[in-house]
Amino acid sequence: MNTRKRIIIVGATGTMGKYLATALESEHEIVRVATKSGDYEVDITSTDAIEKFYKEVGEFDALISTAGPTFVGPWKNLTDKEFRKGVEGKMMGQINLVLIGQHYINPKGSFTLITGALTHEPQINFANASAANGAVEGFVRAAAIELQNGIRINAVSPTVIENSPHYFPYFPGEIPTTMKQLEFGFKKSLFGAVTGQIIKP
Repeated sequence: MNTRKRIIIVGATGTMGKYLATALESEHEIVRVATKSGDYEVDITSTDAIEKFYKEVGEFDALISTAGPTFVGPWKNLTDKEFRKGVEGKMMGQINLVLIGQHYINPKGSFTLITGALTHEPQINFANASAANGAVEGFVRAAAIELQNGIRINAVSPTVIENSPHYFPYFPGEIPTTMKQLEFGFKKSLFGAVTGQIIKP
C-alpha cells in the first residue's frame, strides 16, 4: 500500500541508523547522512551545514533522525560547557533539522526524531540526555500543531536497545528494546497518520 518514498536517515552510520537503512532500503530510496560518512556528511550542530545539505539533497518525503550527541558521565563533571553538548547536539541539532527542513520537505512528508526513556526514567550519568530528550519531546508536540502542508512530526522513544549491550550496565533492570520493535516504531511514524506523538516501541 505504501508508495516508494525518498527517506533521509541522519545518523545512518550508528547502530539504529544502520539497521533502519537496511530494513527500509528494499522498498524505499534511502539517503544516508552522518557526521563523517554516508551519502552526505553533515554536522547537525551547524545551521549553515544543515541548510547547505538540504539544498544539495533535493526533494524528499521523510526524515529520520537517530543522531544527537550528549554528554555521558558523572554529575560532578557536568558543567555549562559539557551540558551544551546535548543542547547543541541532540536538542538543537534535531530541532534545526525540522525548522530548516520544513522548507524543503515534500507536502504530506514526515519528520521522526529520536528521544528515549531517559526523559521520564533518568539514570546516573545521563542528566544531559534526559534534559535534551525532554526538550525534543516538547518541541515535537508543539510543532505538530503548526507545521503546514500536511507535514507530520513524531519522536521515537526507546529504552536501551538490544544491539548496544555496552550500555546495559547503565540501565539496570530495563528490558532492552529489540531492533524489530524499534523498526516498527519508526514505521508507525513514517507510514501512519499520527503526529505529535511520542512513540514508545
